[in-house]
Amino acid sequence: MREIKAVDLIRLACAILLPPLGVFLQVGLTGQFWLNVLLTLFGYIPGIVHAVWIIARR
Repeated sequence: MREIKAVDLIRLACAILLPPLGVFLQVGLTGQFWLNVLLTLFGYIPGIVHAVWIIARR
């Protein structure tokens, strides 16, 4: 099982408050970031789910 670091907790907090920011901190300006921006524009909850998934899988 992977250890949870303080940086991961900060990214998760950012992902809940502003999902694209959490994804940006994890992957930068990649396709995942732009997908998250789009999901967040369609609905706040899909953006959060995607951001948490991106942060949790890496």
